[in-house]
Amino acid sequence: MKTATVRDLRNNFAKLETWLAAGEKVEIRRRGKPVATLSPSQAEARLGESVPLPDYEARRRAIWGDRVFSTEEVRRMREMELEGEEG
Repeated sequence: MKTATVRDLRNNFAKLETWLAAGEKVEIRRRGKPVATLSPSQAEARLGESVPLPDYEARRRAIWGDRVFSTEEVRRMREMELEGEEG
């Protein structure tokens, strides 16, 4: 556990925040006696975990299969989208 003074808390909070972001607990001392303990929040602790990203390619295949649109089909779809926006 890291230790810091009340003065560090007031004047050098960025250093303490870095320790907390790294998952460290910080004991705050005044005149050499412990007065508080800071610990990283649960949300902060979870930031380091990787979140699985959705598999967009598998989703696209499930919806459209291996279909490839022709240039003419894409042009018609774009025209239909623009007609919807205009009116």
